[in-house]
Amino acid sequence: MSDRESGDEQQQPQAQEASDPGGAAEQELATRTLHIQSKRFYLDVKQNRRGRFIKVAEVGAGGKKSRLLLAMSSAAEFRDFLSDFSEHYSRLGEHSPTNSETPPEDGKLKSEIIVKDNRRYYLDLKENQRGRFLRVSEQVSQTIPRGGPRSQIAIPAQGMIEFRDALTELLEEFGTDDQEPQNELPESRSMRVENKMFYFDVGSNRRGVYLRVSEVSVRNNFRTAITIPERSWGRFRDIISEFVDKASTKPEGE
Repeated sequence: MSDRESGDEQQQPQAQEASDPGGAAEQELATRTLHIQSKRFYLDVKQNRRGRFIKVAEVGAGGKKSRLLLAMSSAAEFRDFLSDFSEHYSRLGEHSPTNSETPPEDGKLKSEIIVKDNRRYYLDLKENQRGRFLRVSEQVSQTIPRGGPRSQIAIPAQGMIEFRDALTELLEEFGTDDQEPQNELPESRSMRVENKMFYFDVGSNRRGVYLRVSEVSVRNNFRTAITIPERSWGRFRDIISEFVDKASTKPEGE
């Protein structure tokens, strides 16, 4: 039987995104999409006036969504823990509902905690009759007395390595610094064309400034994107202008 999360471990009500590490007027700098068993995971690097952070979104087979928000330094710590959990998982025997080695009553096989400012992240490698999975819960303690509700995702244990590798790629590109970027970048823009949304986000990394153009289908939320380095913006503009000029001079009826 494949290792996947139980229906009993579905996501809880989400914490309000108004308390995210990024704040308002955020820009999307990069994204990764993972397909792990029946789930999709989106790892988005975002940026605003307070700095950079990573939003992790899980979409289940029924379309149910759950989100976590991680400061870049917390994402690096999470990445390291994913290696530890993967190693522990690899040493476990094959999962079977009839396995004679009964897991603990709460199903937890290994647990860790990440603390960042007013946020706590609870990492629990768990097991139930349907398999093994890593449950990651985020709790914000500032806005609600005694912690309030947790938002959480569940990563099938077999997908922890793939998840870690995608997170590592983003951290290698954008670093682990939570601080506000030094250079002021243009605000993001967006436009809708029929059943599609287009997002224009200016970001920066160790290689310089770039423009990311994302196309998102309104119907199914499918997303594609291109990245244009700042040094090529002028040439990109000239090509678009050339197409626009030709289209405007085209004889009627063509």
